[in-house]
Parts: sequence; C-alpha cells; structure tokens
Amino acid sequence: MKLGILEAGYPPRALQPQFGDYPGMFRALLGEDAYDYRTFKVSGGELLPAVEACEAYLVTGSPAGVYDERAWIAPLLEFLRAAKGRAALVGICFGHQAMAQAFGGQVVKSAKGWGQGLHDYAVLSRAAWMDEAASFRASASHQDQVVSPPPDAVVLAGSDFTPFGLLDYPGQRAMSLQLHPEFDTAFARALIDNREGDPYERAAADAALASYQAPDDRFRIAGWIKAFLAG
Repeated sequence: MKLGILEAGYPPRALQPQFGDYPGMFRALLGEDAYDYRTFKVSGGELLPAVEACEAYLVTGSPAGVYDERAWIAPLLEFLRAAKGRAALVGICFGHQAMAQAFGGQVVKSAKGWGQGLHDYAVLSRAAWMDEAASFRASASHQDQVVSPPPDAVVLAGSDFTPFGLLDYPGQRAMSLQLHPEFDTAFARALIDNREGDPYERAAADAALASYQAPDDRFRIAGWIKAFLAG
C-alpha cells in the first residue's frame, strides 16, 4: 500500500537533530517496511498530490491551527473533502482537527488550556479495527480541540478534557485521533521541556513530565491504525 504522509508541521528546530521529523516518527511507529511511504511537505508549500496517487493518507500534527489563515490550510481541507471515501484517511492531532473541520465539525482554541503529558481515553464505542481495550493512554500536546464533531462522525473514545478524542467515519474510510502515538517518551518529554515558560507553567510541565513514569499504549494504537488501513 502507498501511504502518503501529509506533513503539516515540524518538531521544534532544537529537537530535530536528535528526533528527526514527524514522517520518520510515523515510519518508526508503523514499521519502516510496512508501507510504501510517500511524504508531501504540505506546510512547506509542496503541492498536494492527486487523490489517486496513494491508497491512504495520514495527516500529521502541526503547530498551526486549522482556523489560521495560512496559504496551505484551505487546500489541505479541500483535499481531505475530495479524498473522503476514495482513499483511507488517518488524522493525528492537527490531522484529527483538520478532518473534523473539513467534514463539517468545529475546532477552537480551548479555554481548558494545554493538554500535555500522557492522557487516558475511555473507549465509548468500538470499531471493527480496534481490540477489546476499555481505555488507552498516549501523549497529548494540544490546545485546540474538536468541540463539535461532523454529523457523520462516531465518537469512539475521549476524556473529560477531550470528549471527542477518537473519531470514526463509518463507510467513509476515515478515522482520527487527538493523541500522538508517534511520540516516544524521550521526544514527548523533550517537547515539554522545550516549551517550558512559553505557554507552559512550571507546575503543569512538572506534572506532565511525571506522567511519563506510567506505560503508554502507543503500539496498541499503531495496531489499530494498521488494522484500519488493512480495511
């Protein structure tokens, strides 16, 4: 399968020499040889491909908001609308929000503030590509949230902080997740430290860092993504 990674943003420059880029993190998560990966640097100005260029697309995270007036965002949302039902779509963090916005939902900068550290989501409904887990845990790093899902979306999982955390679009070959399964513990902790004193308060940063003493379910989620892509 050709899996097109729509690169919507980059890690902080200071972290790139050690941790690389988001497409590399997804290749490591899903398996370097699992797919025929194609990367499209959407936020860098690269033109979007024809929908038929790949059987599936994954939209990465980004420091941008879907409501920002950046030249590449409107074409990305239009691409997602065109691809829905024609290619398998996976959205992660910004990608989750972009899909919701493109398909008729609403995304805002949440008054709840930043979600950071490991977050637990309760499973509310189960898609065929999921296992029997009642909950799962992975890294959060977001302030924007989906506050109104698209009318055809099914809420599979969430939390009090992020009620619409995992969405499925039955029959449309699309799913999305607010959490970051591609973030390993080292990168997630470095990302929090890199942002210290920017929007992050020290106490909140310390609590988020401490959360990484617990195990995560990033590879369980990777299994779900792969099962979804397998159809």
